Amino acid sequence: MAAEKLKDLSQPIDVPLLDATVAAFYGTGSKEERAQADQILRHLQNNPDMWLQVVHILQQTKSLNTKFFALQVLEGVIKYRWNALPAEQRDGMKNYISEVIVQLSSNEASFRAERLYVNKLNIILVQILKHDWPARWRSFIPDLVAAAKTSETICENCMAILKLLSEEVFDFSRGEMTQQKIKELKQSLNSEFQLIHELCLYVLSASQRTELIRATLSTLHAFLSWIPLGYIFESTLLETLLKLFPVPSYRNLTLQCLTEVAALNFGDYYNVQYVKMYNIFMVQLQSILPPTTNIPEAYAQGSSEEQAFIQNLALFFTSFYKFHIRVLETAQDNISMLLMGLEYLINISYVDDTEVFKVCLDYWNSLVLELFDAHHNMDNPAVTANMMGLQVPLLSGMVDGLSAQILQRRQLYAGTMSKLRMLMICRMAKPEEVLIVEDENGNIVRETMKDNDVLVQYKIMRETLIYLSHLDHEDTEKQMLKKLSKQLSGEDWTWNNLNTLCWAIGSISGSMMEDQENRFLVMVIRDLLNLCEITKGKDNKAVIASNIMYVVGQYPRFLRAHWKFLKTVVNKLFEFMHETHPGVQDMACDTFLKIVQKCKRKFVIVQVGENEPLVSELLSALATTVADLEPHQIHTFYESVGHMIQAESDPHKRDEYLQRLMALPNQKWGEIIGQARQSVDVLKDQDVIRTVLNILQGGSFLADLLFLMYTCCGKSDLIVQNASLNVEMHYFSFLANMVNFWCCNELDRMYSELISSSIAEGGPFASKTSYVKLLRSVKRETLKLIETFLDKAEDQPQIGKQFVPPMMDPVLGDYARNLPDARESEVLSLFATIINKYKAAMIDDVPRIFEAVFQCTLEVSLLFIYLFISMHEDDELRVLY
Repeated sequence: MAAEKLKDLSQPIDVPLLDATVAAFYGTGSKEERAQADQILRHLQNNPDMWLQVVHILQQTKSLNTKFFALQVLEGVIKYRWNALPAEQRDGMKNYISEVIVQLSSNEASFRAERLYVNKLNIILVQILKHDWPARWRSFIPDLVAAAKTSETICENCMAILKLLSEEVFDFSRGEMTQQKIKELKQSLNSEFQLIHELCLYVLSASQRTELIRATLSTLHAFLSWIPLGYIFESTLLETLLKLFPVPSYRNLTLQCLTEVAALNFGDYYNVQYVKMYNIFMVQLQSILPPTTNIPEAYAQGSSEEQAFIQNLALFFTSFYKFHIRVLETAQDNISMLLMGLEYLINISYVDDTEVFKVCLDYWNSLVLELFDAHHNMDNPAVTANMMGLQVPLLSGMVDGLSAQILQRRQLYAGTMSKLRMLMICRMAKPEEVLIVEDENGNIVRETMKDNDVLVQYKIMRETLIYLSHLDHEDTEKQMLKKLSKQLSGEDWTWNNLNTLCWAIGSISGSMMEDQENRFLVMVIRDLLNLCEITKGKDNKAVIASNIMYVVGQYPRFLRAHWKFLKTVVNKLFEFMHETHPGVQDMACDTFLKIVQKCKRKFVIVQVGENEPLVSELLSALATTVADLEPHQIHTFYESVGHMIQAESDPHKRDEYLQRLMALPNQKWGEIIGQARQSVDVLKDQDVIRTVLNILQGGSFLADLLFLMYTCCGKSDLIVQNASLNVEMHYFSFLANMVNFWCCNELDRMYSELISSSIAEGGPFASKTSYVKLLRSVKRETLKLIETFLDKAEDQPQIGKQFVPPMMDPVLGDYARNLPDARESEVLSLFATIINKYKAAMIDDVPRIFEAVFQCTLEVSLLFIYLFISMHEDDELRVLY
């Protein structure tokens, strides 16, 4: 009954009843009460006449939630129906909102008490302005300025309205208004800004009211990015802002305004004003934040206001230097202030805040790139002149002068760049290759998820440090080795310090001359190995091990040139493969693969002082080396050895290496076959199933590897032809050993029956159990292995006759007989490959294939048939279809 009363809008709405309904919606009553209240309020919101009740509701209610509900209704009308309303209704609502705002903001007590309500009314007024101003409300700005001069609280609220209007027009207008309307509003604001400008200056110079000055500064901050430059540089605005900067209450807002000014870039016309602004600012900053202050520590212990000041300071410096650093370099009087500002920025860059560091890093990257490009292009004066903003033709004397300017500029920033190198070393982000991290509890663990932000940050820091290294190799080397010596002495030993140092060392690979890089890396690895020996504790050793692996993996040029060092590194990696600390084995296998890919030729030739190639030595100890590795790590290790064997040019040696490489999986496979012949039940054991799965996955990899070796062997001469045939033979025999047993011993049939019976007994959810998933994984890997083999084999007619017929019943018949949930789509993929590869040789088997797949998989079969027909134009095949 109450709900029906509210829905009747033919008479003034019952405001107490509406208050109760709104209170029920926001209250802690039952779920049914809230749902009923929600239904009533939604009905009222959707009623097109509800907005006519807004004034009545606002006048009668004392509930803030009810007021917001009424204003929400009004906001919807303004947004979608305002221009369709009669003029008298628009004017009436506009005047009422304006009167309420003035009434509430003219009194200090009501303004503070009803601040949320006033803010919402301001938003409503700005929404109206977007429709009516300037065409239907030309006097709005003069009226607002006049009202602001009547009371300080009204003035404070007027500043809030102006800020909202600026944001709506310049920041949030896209998608809300037409381009023509946006252009019209911008022109109106520009043309009438003089009144606003005069009001702001008057308030900032005459008012003693903190809240009003803060509101004015906040409004100015919204305007400064778009107002005509004359209002900034040809008035007392900058002078006024700089006077307010030392006052703690206004410091952050003033700094935000100065940052907006610093980010403006319209040529050299106002360079004098920029220099004056910067120098006054730096003098004031020294009294606020003395240069000797430990900024990272002050930030960590500071209040939110003090932390915001450091953040704003970083934005100011980076914005100013990005656009105006050149003008500070031209006069000797300004250089000391410039270098002091850069020193501040270096110190801010050490602050433990990701967003602050990103702001600083972005600028450091651009500055270093600019210095590097100028240095790198000294042999091309035209390019350098263009970078420095010179557009005139260059004469020979000018070229010499330009080179002198470049060297002078490098010298100017030499001290800053040296400190920046240490910053990059101390804060280097984690590279993708590093898998060992410190968790929130201080434990060393394996990384489970990549942080894309960190990877992006690493790429920027790596680029910056490489440029810094090119600018001064000796200083880079000196700082890194000095920091490493502190790790050895224990003076500076922490996990983080060692990590960032080694990540930095790895990141500059290739930036030094080869001789210098060789000398540098020998000292680094020597010290790291010594550190690993003298440091106690498994966690400590795991951190050192991960850093050794990362560093050596980044310098393949050095490893290729120093065999003994390469062998030492590889043997160290083999040691790490037995280390069970989380992440160490993964990183050892990944690093080994990375090194082999870059140095694989070194492993297949007999080095000086060796009796056999390292690959042969490695294969002899293969079982011991991989004994403690997980299956996925063994696959990575086998991939590494495969790359070594691929680099062997002698076909007989390659043949021998392949046999030795396959010995372990073949032996394991043979053991499973032997056990299965005695009792098939052994194949139902989950551990055995996992072993079968791992062998099959390894088989798929080896199949691809062998095929790669085969295809990499050209056919230009008889020797190479024999080599390729030899590899193909191993490719064939290896898979034949696995595939034939699978089909002939009906292992596939047994696993299929287990899957089907499990699903039949347990229903659809049985297919989600770990046991059934494991069985299905074995089936899928088998089918993928067979498909890989049949797709890539060369002797197609022979293989088609030998392999395809035995698979018909175990694979195709099983697919037809199986439950729908137990069928594998890989069967269709396999037989599509068979038809595609073996064409006419499969004519006799086509009806049988269709019979098995068509009925049970109609939609997929239609695609399958289309593929079959489209691949062959033979009339006999078409007739058969």
